[in-house]
Amino acid sequence: MDIDLAALLQHRFGDAPAVAPDTPGREALTRLAGHRSHRAYAERPVDPALVRLLAAVALSAPAKSDLQQRDIVIIEDPALRKRVTGLVTGENPWLEKAPAFLVFCGNNRRQRQLHEWRGRTFANDHLDAFFNAAVDAAIVLQAFITAAAASGLGSCPVSAIRNHAQTVSDLLKLPDHVFPVAGLGLGWPAAEGYVTARLPLAATLHVDRFDDSRMRQLVEGYDRRRNAIYPYARQRFVEKYGTQAEYGWSEDKARQYSKPERADFGAFVRRKGFKLD
Repeated sequence: MDIDLAALLQHRFGDAPAVAPDTPGREALTRLAGHRSHRAYAERPVDPALVRLLAAVALSAPAKSDLQQRDIVIIEDPALRKRVTGLVTGENPWLEKAPAFLVFCGNNRRQRQLHEWRGRTFANDHLDAFFNAAVDAAIVLQAFITAAAASGLGSCPVSAIRNHAQTVSDLLKLPDHVFPVAGLGLGWPAAEGYVTARLPLAATLHVDRFDDSRMRQLVEGYDRRRNAIYPYARQRFVEKYGTQAEYGWSEDKARQYSKPERADFGAFVRRKGFKLD
């Protein structure tokens, strides 16, 4: 399908930048701008060799100071897969039919092993040790998603595994200083999917200085624009908040985070040996 990059960005943000006809890499930029998550998959297996290839491509992504503090766990054993994904299929029922499932982990253990082997003091035992590993894992997760899309595969990240971080860690036998960041369902798309509208660039793109002086106006406009494209199919926590005639992104997200999520994650990270000072 021939998709115009400018039109795609206009649909995505509502305030797209100009796109020159001679923009370098325009075809690749269009593919990236057209990203969509996939939660419905064809009944077709994904070759394990392809998954490993995509993992190798993803692990070629940048790493903070070349520390390489990220690992991928490909879950192939059906019984283990059922136990891990069963923790989160209540809110992600589509995951049961995903042909492949992976877990992306932050790994600060390897760095500490280097210090032990080389007889060097580990002088950075504070929050940044955890943060660097988490960011490295997130970069590789995005690189894998991009590589998968280039191969014609669809995917969707699953952050809900952090709702059960200790159980996932135990099932995958993650040692101290290794922790799950997100899962990823993977398969051949059963449908094209859709391009999700994002907040306008005026809300999230800044020059020289951060400025959110017009944020409420921009968010309310985004609510209206997004609802005009695809309204929410259901409203969260109706039993507590009731229903609203105009239910948009801001109300959905405010409701979502009005309920505690992962309040025990900090304690889990500390049990993994991290100091978060």
